[in-house]
Amino acid sequence: MANHALNPAEAHVPLHAASAPRRWLRSFDRGVIALVEICAAALLAMEIVVMLAGVVWRYVLHQPLVWSDELAGILFLWLAMLGAVLALRRGEHMRMTALVSRLSPSRRAFVDTLAIAASVAFLALLIAPAYDYASGEAAIVTPALQISNAWRALALPIGAALMLLVGLLRLAQVSRMRDVLIVLAIAALLGVVAMFAGPWFQTLGKTNLVIFFVGVVAVGIFSGVPIGFSFALATFGYLGLSTFTPLEVMVGRMDEGMSHLVLLAVPLFVFLGLLIEMTGMARAMIEFLASLVGHVHGGLSFVLIGAMYLVSGISGSKVADMAAIAPVLFPEMKKRGASEGDLVALLATTGAQSETIPPSIVLITIGSVTGLSISALFTAGMLPGAVLALILCAVVWWRYRKEDLSGAQRFTRAQIGRLFLVSLPALALPFVIRMAVVEGIATATEVSTIGIAYSMLVGVLIYRRFEWRRLGRMLVDAATLSGAILFIIGCATAMAWALTQSGFSQDLAQWMGAMPGGAYGFLAVSIVVFVMLGSVLEGIPAIVLFGPLLFPIARMAGVNEVHYAIVVILSMGVGLFSPPFGVGYYSACAISKVNPDAGIRPIVGYMGALIVGLILVAAIPWISIGFL
Repeated sequence: MANHALNPAEAHVPLHAASAPRRWLRSFDRGVIALVEICAAALLAMEIVVMLAGVVWRYVLHQPLVWSDELAGILFLWLAMLGAVLALRRGEHMRMTALVSRLSPSRRAFVDTLAIAASVAFLALLIAPAYDYASGEAAIVTPALQISNAWRALALPIGAALMLLVGLLRLAQVSRMRDVLIVLAIAALLGVVAMFAGPWFQTLGKTNLVIFFVGVVAVGIFSGVPIGFSFALATFGYLGLSTFTPLEVMVGRMDEGMSHLVLLAVPLFVFLGLLIEMTGMARAMIEFLASLVGHVHGGLSFVLIGAMYLVSGISGSKVADMAAIAPVLFPEMKKRGASEGDLVALLATTGAQSETIPPSIVLITIGSVTGLSISALFTAGMLPGAVLALILCAVVWWRYRKEDLSGAQRFTRAQIGRLFLVSLPALALPFVIRMAVVEGIATATEVSTIGIAYSMLVGVLIYRRFEWRRLGRMLVDAATLSGAILFIIGCATAMAWALTQSGFSQDLAQWMGAMPGGAYGFLAVSIVVFVMLGSVLEGIPAIVLFGPLLFPIARMAGVNEVHYAIVVILSMGVGLFSPPFGVGYYSACAISKVNPDAGIRPIVGYMGALIVGLILVAAIPWISIGFL
């Protein structure tokens, strides 16, 4: 599993047999992790209470809590870092193991030790710049709470220090002494080379982009180093060796990436998904949907595509959308024989397919930076998403056309009606959430708390199923998964900033503007470029960076700007959810708890169909602008 435990002990006996020091290390490890789990669970619970209180006070009592968003932002960064600590301890930071898994047990043990050591090395390098960054934030006073911003920024060095401690404990507990010594020797050699090679790197100019952001990232990912740490090591190396940029600037960009207001919804929707399963809402919903399409080839896959279309954009985060859908559908789909690889491949593909469906934060962002009408973008995004959904449905039908349905039950109308009534409170959840956003009751960030409150009430009062003793573990699990996802996003944001500062974005705009072929030539180049950019950049940073540069060129090339916006967003979506570099793909794997290696083969067909649909949307502008 690309997010499986970095545990070389699976293949050999550890350093030596159990001893008093080893038992002490295990006890210390358990104590530290227990404390972190308690803090993470408490932070997530406080986050839910604070954000729900903000909705109630503003909409019901008409007395807005001006400090609620500020406090939620402070808690969120701590939650993200502590969740990343737990993810490292559990081995849940996403990693690619397609090549590592083919090695012999002894060599795999060494490579796993190397992967842990690479993560530890980055964390050791990060602590000092993170502390400097937090010290610089101490002079800033928050506007509402009137406290030093260091209370928030200290989450970065403290979280890094805790991750470093956890990584060292893992090395001490599960790695062979010989492997550790070899890795230390390699690290020392690389450190000496870096010290003397710095002036040489500074003479290479933009060649450094290939060395670090292609070479280092690729070596890290294919060696099994967690994706986020691979991105971070490449960025740290690029800034430290080839530029004079203070390294605390990188920490600031990581902070910016993990602290984006929209991402507040991620842990809350992850927790909502767990809550839906625990209260029995998921079972009621699945039983009704299965009664409708369970006897159809690929029936529940059609449900997944339709569900992602319906709920997409509610939270403003594709990760949160997937977190709300996957826990509900996947268990039943697995029971019906669907492979894990096909499930995660389809989930990731539907994430890309639904990027343009309003209310999309990416659409709002592209409107704000380019001056395009947001209402026009909302109108333009619906039909392209539907076209891509229909193409995916055709692929699903083809793949499942020989599915054995001999055991599938056909329900009578009376049975379907009864199941509908039972499932109605659960089926109403997406509409409750969407209504809360559309009616202005809650923002896209806050709306997940309404879903949580609704699910708790339905579970307690209607389905009479609510296991209070599971809440603590659910909070910890949601925090851990969110930490793994948010850490990748933070590292990817820092890498995106480094690419921009290198002048890469301006060079790219000039090159694209000089391409021949008129409107269609420019669109073709844009698709290729934004698919590649989407694999390393989140949609919002990419739009902010490249939108003001490329949209005027599109206008001069004769491309309708609204049409161009839809093509760009869908192209970035394809890149974002495509392995091996697409961050969104690994987020889908983490949410699904599926080995990313398993989804690589099935996703090829789905992504191929999506690219066909993207070309269709690009070639026929009416699909985007026909209803404007």
